[in-house]
Amino acid sequence: MNNNQMPAGDILGASLPHISGNFGNIFHTDNYDHYRSAVEETLDLVGTFLHRNDKPFSGIEAKEMKGMVQQIDLNQKLSSYQELLEEVDTIYVKHATAFHLPQYVAHLNCPIVIPALAGEILVSAINSSQDTYDQSAGGTFMERKLIDWTAEQIGYGTDSDGVFTAGGSQSNLMGLVMMRDCFSQKRYNHNIKLDGLPAEAGRFRIFVSDKSHFSNLKNASIMGLGEKCIVKVPTDERFCMDITLLKKYMKREEQLGNIPIGIVATAGTTDFGNVDPLEDIANIAEHHNIWMHVDAAYGCALLLSEKYRHLLNGIERADSVTIDYHKSFFQPISSSAFIVKNKRELRILKHHADYLNPAEMDEEEIPAQINKSIIQSTRRFDALKLWFTLRMMGKDQLAEYTDTVIDLTKDVASMIAENPHFELLSDTDLSVLVFRYIRSDVGDLNALNQYIKMKLFYSGEVLVASTKVDGNFYLKFTFLNPITTTEDVHQILNKIKAHGEDFGTAN
Repeated sequence: MNNNQMPAGDILGASLPHISGNFGNIFHTDNYDHYRSAVEETLDLVGTFLHRNDKPFSGIEAKEMKGMVQQIDLNQKLSSYQELLEEVDTIYVKHATAFHLPQYVAHLNCPIVIPALAGEILVSAINSSQDTYDQSAGGTFMERKLIDWTAEQIGYGTDSDGVFTAGGSQSNLMGLVMMRDCFSQKRYNHNIKLDGLPAEAGRFRIFVSDKSHFSNLKNASIMGLGEKCIVKVPTDERFCMDITLLKKYMKREEQLGNIPIGIVATAGTTDFGNVDPLEDIANIAEHHNIWMHVDAAYGCALLLSEKYRHLLNGIERADSVTIDYHKSFFQPISSSAFIVKNKRELRILKHHADYLNPAEMDEEEIPAQINKSIIQSTRRFDALKLWFTLRMMGKDQLAEYTDTVIDLTKDVASMIAENPHFELLSDTDLSVLVFRYIRSDVGDLNALNQYIKMKLFYSGEVLVASTKVDGNFYLKFTFLNPITTTEDVHQILNKIKAHGEDFGTAN
């Protein structure tokens, strides 16, 4: 030790001064006991939420809920965490939807795994930002390794890359931006990032199925192409993109003077859980030399399953893929990713700022995830939750959960199809069933099923979703909970039947 060095203990003592003044709420060494106490009290409320709920929803009406929240004076602080948690329990926790219960079979909300919740504690407390290496050193490489792992599951090679995002809609936006900009660069040598949309952009056309996610329309609008650029291709009897009609629609648009720039395939539609014919779509995209994006926000769970992985055959030929870990990997919101087959294409998204990622920075030496993010600068280390999950559970257990859910759905489909009181509209590749309750003495089946859904919702006993197909109202089961059993679903169907029998007499 030279004369200018201090013992380690002295260095640590000098670098951790005690906090004075009214700063006891700052996350800091001196305030760890405060932090721990606050977390433990909040954890008790989490336990209350779990043990108190025997149905997925309280049934509270929006008017009452709004009134309870509106009467809170945010300018008046509370005196203790106990008082705060009692308030939050009253206006939030008591009425929060319990996605973990088997009676919740509505939307694409999965129950979450405990390792991910443990990771969430570190994510929130340490509060790393994933935009540059100096804000998240280990996190940068952990996220990159998870992106590489996901790309490997897709079937991509070592030239792939990607980034975690806030959700499937953002990932789909990235897919469409890459589709548009790469096409413009290659076809017209026009750089949209620098020069804006080319004159031909008004004739750009993107082909999707008419059962694809609504984010395609929103994203097209955001990109300045307008919703008119989205061409909805009708689906077949299983509500998958009709390949014959895709070819026909592409030819028609070309004859009209329009310009196909890409195709969006859906691997797991929101309403039906079915996968578009990926191999056929890949063949067409390659023939036309245009971008293929796969929205696998829901169907990404199949990547882990040996039993059902074949349903995604062809996804490895796509130029980009949307992944939602918070739908099908049992992760807390948010945890999603955009994966691209050729990492060189991501250069289109790169912008330099002297205070973050200056142009002279060697990205191989000092990587910056912000170079791959389209709209997020500050970005949570959501990848850590998936890291916790894979390291504690492994890929195989996640796959087992997915297989269990799909197997359950097949059993329930048979159950509904064989029951004369129900009409099943379609089978599913994943875990969504669209059906309705029928009564021969009721002419308006739409009104009947709307009545059933509202009765279930405001009783809070069961939450189901709904959709419209060809103008008709249907109920919808979405199964993402591996704990749910056929007996649970049998009881749900009995509740639906009971409300269906009350229709007419109760009005």
